[in-house]
Amino acid sequence: MTGLLGAAYEWVKAAHIIFVIFWMAGLFMMPRYLVYHQEALVAGDATDAARWIEREGKLRSIILTPAMIAVWVLGLLLAASLGLFSGVPGLGWLHAKLFFVLLLSGYHGWMVGYSKKLARGVTKLSGKQLRMINEVPALAAALIVVLVVIKPF
Repeated sequence: MTGLLGAAYEWVKAAHIIFVIFWMAGLFMMPRYLVYHQEALVAGDATDAARWIEREGKLRSIILTPAMIAVWVLGLLLAASLGLFSGVPGLGWLHAKLFFVLLLSGYHGWMVGYSKKLARGVTKLSGKQLRMINEVPALAAALIVVLVVIKPF
């Protein structure tokens, strides 16, 4: 692959995939943390709730947010190298992928916001709803992988 990145394209792609794995791991972990945090609040266990606040903060600052930033930076470099910003035809699959990554980023932001609400003692969802929300990254990942591998359009 030539383009913008030249010989570095494959290395950038490898790094992108690595950071996607890190980000997805965090996206799978955070909703579970939110469930446990909320259960501690409902049970009136302030000590346990405080532990979950600390864990959520570490997950956000050490894994989730840095990985998401790396995914976006590396992904946009790859997209530019493929010609996304110069009008190269046949990249409909990439537009769709970017749409789902944008939705995952919104999901990421929602989880960060909900964890901050829990830190203030505000619970808006049930444990069951939080467990169901935990499936969002799995569905998005499946759609993104199909788009990237199959390139249906």
